[in-house]
Amino acid sequence: MEHVASVTPAWAVLAYLVAGVLFILSLRGLSSPESSQKGNQYGMIGMGIAVVTTLVTHGVGLPLILGAIAIGGTIGWFIAQKIQMTAMPELVAGFHSLVGLAAVLVGASAYLNPSAFGITDPATGEILSVSRVELGLGVAIGAITFSGSIIAFLKLSGRMGGSPIMLPGRHVINLAILASILGLVGYFVFDSQPAVFWAITALSFAIGFLLIIPIGGADMPVVISMLNSYSGWAAAAMGFTLQNTAMIITGALVGSSGAILSYIMCKAMNRSFISVIAGGFGGDAGAGAAKGDGAVRPYKAGSAEDAAFIMKNAESVIIVPGYGMAVSQAQHALREMGDLLKAEGVSVKYAIHPVAGRMPGHMNVLLAEANVPYDEVFELEDINSEFAQADVALVIGANDVTNPLAKTDKTSPIYGMPVLDVEKAKTVLFMKRSMGGVGYAGVDNPVFYMDNTMMLLADAKKMVETIVKNLGH
Repeated sequence: MEHVASVTPAWAVLAYLVAGVLFILSLRGLSSPESSQKGNQYGMIGMGIAVVTTLVTHGVGLPLILGAIAIGGTIGWFIAQKIQMTAMPELVAGFHSLVGLAAVLVGASAYLNPSAFGITDPATGEILSVSRVELGLGVAIGAITFSGSIIAFLKLSGRMGGSPIMLPGRHVINLAILASILGLVGYFVFDSQPAVFWAITALSFAIGFLLIIPIGGADMPVVISMLNSYSGWAAAAMGFTLQNTAMIITGALVGSSGAILSYIMCKAMNRSFISVIAGGFGGDAGAGAAKGDGAVRPYKAGSAEDAAFIMKNAESVIIVPGYGMAVSQAQHALREMGDLLKAEGVSVKYAIHPVAGRMPGHMNVLLAEANVPYDEVFELEDINSEFAQADVALVIGANDVTNPLAKTDKTSPIYGMPVLDVEKAKTVLFMKRSMGGVGYAGVDNPVFYMDNTMMLLADAKKMVETIVKNLGH
């Protein structure tokens, strides 16, 4: 393999610049559902240019690389064919873990064979000081991303409970480990002994687990965006080690955009961005216990026929999708219901909470899949004031993001989180499987028991399909 430190040809620098511009256009396109498809295309073209340029300029063994691409591409295609939309959050977490692991493996390879990566001092044969910093930080961030993403995957897929696991003195432990990692990275600059490098790696794997374990399931959307940011910075750090401009640009774009998204998510949930980074921001140890007193409370039950009659005679209906819609895959039936209501002259809008579902944009993706018109989909801050004038608010499996306790109960784990004011509508149709379940935060919702609420207890898809049949009569 050619020396990585060889001078990059001018045409390759230009190609990497074009790829970087395409990545920026991709991010811009992905900021809106209307332009997301084009954004994906820009990203694919940019990545293709970057990969081809890297292969040509570095003289790598092409058969081996093509074989690896074929294996990875086949696995990715198989996963894409089999994965359900409800499993997208844990899939994203799993992919983040692979990015982190790749950064660790590249860092370990560079440390074990630095001359092949062109990061040694010609005079001494030692790893360059600046490269030691890049290696230490890249491996640390990659290891944190890997282990943290594994915990997120286990929680999102149900293999681990969604409740926060609060270790005694966790903040002191986390701060001590983080300080040790930073201290070891600094020491690594002066002493690149194997014990130091592997200690950084091991402690980083450990802190990744410890940072995510205390975070409850309701806060997973923020965790996903945060880990996305970490994976970007890990890739950028390895880009410096590999002296690859495309990796630096791509990693920096992913890292910064993920950080911005994390900030937006934190703001949407009234969380502190700093506390997210520190881990365990899901509240105190006892915060998750607010599940209700277990008493049976009266509620008004309704049927699909009742719901169809009420919505057909309404002037405006605001639909609030949540994870219940994702689980039952009700989005296509919901779009058909909306079309029938609009044919009757009813105004239909969709209200999206930033953290509805299990990852940022989860509901937007599902509605786009069902071809719901983009101009009917509104974010919380744009539609929340309209619930007071709406005839019907139809909630489909969205508990935590519609829970008014977030505005009044300081002991609630969701206190302070902005929520959709569905209770202000004239009639609330609340669709969920049964009264026995609570939201992912483990908190009962008082909207269930209000006088203007009718509970539609059934599988969301079956209920919506029955409503559609009654609307068609």
